[in-house]
Amino acid sequence: MSLFKRSSSPNWYYKLYPPGGGPVLYGSTGTQDKAKAQEFHDRLKADLWDQAKLGHKPRYTWNDAVIRYIGDREGLASLETSKTHLRWLDQHLSGVQLTDIDRSRIDAIAHAKRMEPRVVQTRKGPKKLGRNVSAGTVNRVVGVLKAVLNAAVEWEWLDRAPVTKRAKVVSKRIRWLTPVEAERLLAELPTHLADMAQFSLETGLRRSNVTGLQWSQVDLVRRVAWIHPDQAKARKAITVPLSDAAVAVLRRQLPKKRKPEHVESVFVYHGSPVYQTVTAAWKKALKRAGIRDCRWHDLRHTWASWHVQRGTPIQVLKELGGWETMEMVQRYAHLSADHLSQWVQPMTEAPAKLHLAAR
Repeated sequence: MSLFKRSSSPNWYYKLYPPGGGPVLYGSTGTQDKAKAQEFHDRLKADLWDQAKLGHKPRYTWNDAVIRYIGDREGLASLETSKTHLRWLDQHLSGVQLTDIDRSRIDAIAHAKRMEPRVVQTRKGPKKLGRNVSAGTVNRVVGVLKAVLNAAVEWEWLDRAPVTKRAKVVSKRIRWLTPVEAERLLAELPTHLADMAQFSLETGLRRSNVTGLQWSQVDLVRRVAWIHPDQAKARKAITVPLSDAAVAVLRRQLPKKRKPEHVESVFVYHGSPVYQTVTAAWKKALKRAGIRDCRWHDLRHTWASWHVQRGTPIQVLKELGGWETMEMVQRYAHLSADHLSQWVQPMTEAPAKLHLAAR
């Protein structure tokens, strides 16, 4: 039978024999509706006949492009985020011919996304907030859509991709803690979270790199740790020099008991790795410390902000933080004003000198 089901998916799959021979074609129709699946199958079969007998150019659907796009990008750190956006886009583009995805359709999809309420995850499940998603979220979703279309142009499945405007995004301030705030927070956190937070403030590592840190990635004698390429967001190895405070934090983890299957994990709680850091304990500690609007990732922002304020060159900070582009690091550049001081000082001294000369 040309249509069939698989135990691993609720969708219908097709099997087609191209006219004139060639490899058998298998694939998902992208739908659970048998009538729609049959329509998809018949249209694809007619397209194959047109290609073989009339020399027509193949017609591809959004589903075809997504499957190849994901296959070409297996192993990329950003792929899981892209998959989240692609699953949302499926409701708007499943079964649609690539040639039918024009600017007006993309604009309509962007508007639909913009009107969605923002959702946050709570202990009781997803919760809708009273405001819509941000322009940045819309840009990221449309960006994935256009990335698929641009890839289709490279594959010669499309002649050109539609040109669209990006939604204007207002840059938000970077949330970072003052040393006094950080000290208050560490004092209020339970011991295991306080150690992880202090290590984050000392190294600037992302949460996943802290929670997933293994003893095989640490050399206390050389005072260095490292993040492997497959663990880094930019897929490049990161060397992490360890300060005295960071080394002290790691030494405190040595005597902790670990379950046999987690013996290599650095940060544990009751013998098991800590994967969730933004817990009720984190939120209560923030409240007791009098700190508002602070996420765990803001510890990384704090580390970078402190570095810039202490005079660390931006290029050095880029390497320490494992950022892929300078653009990501430039967000912190405004926190350093040393290069402007020479221009301010004469302006503040000149009036005083002129006043004394006049006397």
